[in-house]
Amino acid sequence: MAERETQVVERVAKQLFIGGSWRDAAGGATFKVEDPSTRAVLCEVADASVEDAFAALDAAAAAQPAWAAWAPRDRGEVLRRAYELLMERQDDLALLMTLEMGKPLAEAKGEIAYAAEFLRWFSEEAVRIGGDYAVSPNGQSRFLIMRQPVGPSMLITPWNFPMAMGTRKIGPAIAAGCTMVLKPAQQTPLSALALADILREAGLPEGVLSVLPTSDAGGVTEPLLRDGRIRKLSFTGSTAVGRKLLEQSAEQVLRTSMELGGNAPFLVFDDADLDAAVEGAMQAKMRNIGEACTAANRMYVQSGIAPEFARRLSERMGALKLGRGTEPDVQVGPLIDARAREKVQGLVDDAVGRGARVLVGGAPGEGGGYFYLPTVLADVPQSSELSTTEIFGPVAPIIPFDTEDEALAAANDTEYGLVSYVYTQNLNRALRVSEALETGMVGLNQGIVSNPAAPFGGVKHSGLGREGGRVGIDEFLETKYIGLGGL
Repeated sequence: MAERETQVVERVAKQLFIGGSWRDAAGGATFKVEDPSTRAVLCEVADASVEDAFAALDAAAAAQPAWAAWAPRDRGEVLRRAYELLMERQDDLALLMTLEMGKPLAEAKGEIAYAAEFLRWFSEEAVRIGGDYAVSPNGQSRFLIMRQPVGPSMLITPWNFPMAMGTRKIGPAIAAGCTMVLKPAQQTPLSALALADILREAGLPEGVLSVLPTSDAGGVTEPLLRDGRIRKLSFTGSTAVGRKLLEQSAEQVLRTSMELGGNAPFLVFDDADLDAAVEGAMQAKMRNIGEACTAANRMYVQSGIAPEFARRLSERMGALKLGRGTEPDVQVGPLIDARAREKVQGLVDDAVGRGARVLVGGAPGEGGGYFYLPTVLADVPQSSELSTTEIFGPVAPIIPFDTEDEALAAANDTEYGLVSYVYTQNLNRALRVSEALETGMVGLNQGIVSNPAAPFGGVKHSGLGREGGRVGIDEFLETKYIGLGGL
């Protein structure tokens, strides 16, 4: 690694963060963190055990009463200070993320800014937790409605947005007055550990947040979910893992938020602004190298414009510079690991075997990392695995359609329902199609929907609950009703 890269990695604590202090894993175990662009080992971090997990839970349970009693303004000020520290250290935090996850440096800087906005947004929401007072219908009593923190919360975050997924959960939990145990993804623990140190520096009290990097995710989290003291689970990851966590959460009837898999359709009608549609497709497909649950997974393009759309998209995709994210002007970094690249290649091979044509890409990239060329496939049949499987890579399958009803039927023919994208200049069609799409979010003539001020989440097998926006804090609050009699 270059000298600055080494310095950035060395500055991050490699231990567990439990009860406000850094400590080694109980058994002294560690695991390696790899740079996916070179396969070189960046460092080793402490590998949490069940014993460590219960130490974190003990700290969270002990800190909960005092933390819940903090003034909302004071909780908000912690978040505001953390927001400022993230922005001050944006360059170093972005480099750290690029090294452990692979995304290009410019995109990593964008994620730090995005992550920081969740802290700023929820610093402002902390003082807006409302209640109610009303007269009963018969006039004999009064209703007092209050909102209280749900209590110690388990937060599980993925590797693809290692900072933003942390702040999207930590922000509302802090604002609501909940203590937390955070388990980051094994591939990307460094961003989470850096975030914990920033929150400590911002004034977060001891025990409010613990961070448990581990190579045994299920072994560490399941005992906590079954313990009874955790009262809330917030998870972002695959639908398959989400189902298991829901089963484990059922025993203690935990509050759950689940942001799960996606299979986003991208619909382009023949009256669309084609330049805007291609630009939106690039954003929706290539954000985070395609490793995003919001990534456009199936591009349905009306038959009359499908060839031209495919030509323009191929030109744009083929011109992207592939390489290590720290290098100048690189626009596409590596996939996260060998298994991810093998999955992408398998999906491409299946589509081609069923009649799809490779317009650009379609193969691994050169170099020692897990690179895959930006790929466009034309005439992809609806029967291909690409139509039902989340790609999580830089592959854009184009599927032609003839009628609006045909496009809607194909778009909704999935167990997932996170986000859809629609390009049309017809207002009636825009509203009609947006209402008919079975997803929690719709990007109407825009290729990016994520925004800290908007509610993020899906329907069907894409999840439960919402993160961000004015409703994001509700996931960490319980409603209590007090009936006032004798009046």
